[in-house]
Amino acid sequence: MDMSTPTPAQSQALAQIEQWLAAARGGQMELPTLLDAAGRLQAAGVGTAAALLYQNWIAATPSPLRHVACFNWGAILGDLGRHAEAEAAYLLALQLAPNFAQARLNLGHQVEHQGRPAEALAHWRSVYEDPEPGSLGADPLSLHLHALNNAARLLETLKRYDESEALMRRSLALSPRQSDVAQHYVHIRQKQCAWPVYDTFGDVTHNHLLMSTSLLGMLDESDDPALQLLTAQRFVHEKVAKVTTPPLHQAHRREGKIKIGYLSGDLCMHAVGLLTAEMFELHDREKFEVHAFCWSKEDGTPLRARIKAAMDSLTPIGGMGDRQAAELIAAAGIDVLVDLQGLTNGARPGILAQRPAPVQVSYLGLPATSALPGVDWIIADRFVMTPEVLPYHTEKPIYLPHCYQVSDRQRVANPPPTRAEAGLPEQGFVFCAFNNNHKMSEEVWRCWMRILRQVQGSVLWLLADNPFAQANLTRVAGEEGIAAERLVFAPRALPADYLARFQLADLFLDTFPYNAGTTASDCLWMGTPILTRSGKTYISRMAGSLLTAVGLPDLITTTLDEYEQRAVQIGNQPARAASYKRYLAEHGRSSALFDIPATVRDIEREFERLALDARHKA
Repeated sequence: MDMSTPTPAQSQALAQIEQWLAAARGGQMELPTLLDAAGRLQAAGVGTAAALLYQNWIAATPSPLRHVACFNWGAILGDLGRHAEAEAAYLLALQLAPNFAQARLNLGHQVEHQGRPAEALAHWRSVYEDPEPGSLGADPLSLHLHALNNAARLLETLKRYDESEALMRRSLALSPRQSDVAQHYVHIRQKQCAWPVYDTFGDVTHNHLLMSTSLLGMLDESDDPALQLLTAQRFVHEKVAKVTTPPLHQAHRREGKIKIGYLSGDLCMHAVGLLTAEMFELHDREKFEVHAFCWSKEDGTPLRARIKAAMDSLTPIGGMGDRQAAELIAAAGIDVLVDLQGLTNGARPGILAQRPAPVQVSYLGLPATSALPGVDWIIADRFVMTPEVLPYHTEKPIYLPHCYQVSDRQRVANPPPTRAEAGLPEQGFVFCAFNNNHKMSEEVWRCWMRILRQVQGSVLWLLADNPFAQANLTRVAGEEGIAAERLVFAPRALPADYLARFQLADLFLDTFPYNAGTTASDCLWMGTPILTRSGKTYISRMAGSLLTAVGLPDLITTTLDEYEQRAVQIGNQPARAASYKRYLAEHGRSSALFDIPATVRDIEREFERLALDARHKA
């Protein structure tokens, strides 16, 4: 904080700081006085001064309660991002009071911040394995839950899914109505292809797991638009702060070129970044300015550099609060704010709730309703959003004439590997399914196994996401009479190598209800046909939209039986798959699907209409 112009509260606190420091250094300050003084400094926004006060008091005061002061000191240092110093403070607290469980818990967080996950897990384990952890007035159950839940969270980020799930089950057994834990429990089972996903135990009911499912998890699990809307609304109700102040955009006049702002944490090596790079470059600079408000990682990739170069400005907002970021967007005079995140991981819905732009649009990041009160529109086409689902979206559709999805015509593939290099047999039909494992449902997987049974010598080429999913998929394949060698798991690869793989596949099998999006675009760009099943929801109709725009609507099915029959027909008629490939080689890249300049003009036409209407009303 800039202390050159302190607030009144800061001035009052700072006027006493020297007096407080002198008392602390002299060992004359009582602990309650210390806590009160430090609390005032923190409330005034001068945490560094509060940390200094604790440091001096601890050094000079031989109190039997020094461990309490050490704990508070560590908490302030952690909030300031001084994690190594916070670690030292908590270690001192534990030296003074070895059974101080809260200090042990917070110590785990500080070593995690410093990139030492094994130590963090060990600290938390010592708490949740202790039947009666020492505490200062805290309920032992709350300490156990804190330790279990944070260890489970960290294990999930480390992809140690089996250990993470085991700790979540322990936590839910102790306290069954923890919605956040139940949410992670459901999704971690999806990522492992552990079916049934809603595996109940003890007092953990199917209804509780269903109602705790994240929106991403629900997109994997259900094609019911009402359930998707309900899930989004629950998240907004529980997690998004309600804003009662006037919309921020009302305080700023908009004139000149129409300003488009893109809001995202995924403008890097991510599916959203991969799709949008050329769109940013193709915007008509005679009519539009293009700005990014971004908390994406600086991943050092050429894609990240390209996206940054395509913007008229890119403003990092990762270190800002939602209100500050929204005020900055409003002050920039943005006419149309495009949210590329929705409710996906890392989303900042609190920015949109402040309404920094008069027109706010959802696009690409969340192919579903977000139910966010600040989002008015969603970019779609008439295939992905049918009239029947409009009541289940809080956003109004902006219909593009062909396909909702932009993509990048500059993506480049390496030469294809040989079948042997890819681990594929030299002969036989190759089905592939490179979607993320969490999109795979038991119903679809058993259908794929029936397809393999009916197409002799065929194999299924998959993405090797994690060993737990691979083991579960292989086990269920065995139940369906499919030998493990007919499943070929490919490790993750760099984009150019990943694109090259498609050329070896005969037919891509899509997932349901969560269709391929970016992956479907990559597949068709590389000339490989994709068989999809289209349902009721936006996300279950994405690949169908792409197939319609590329000119292959006969690869769209609407029931599981039809999907299975079509896959078997194509698998047993390799010439038919070859004809699709020939069509895509000759016409795919010249189709409406990959006419990205036209799609960008269509988007701009709608943005211009909405922006000028908003200016007129202002």
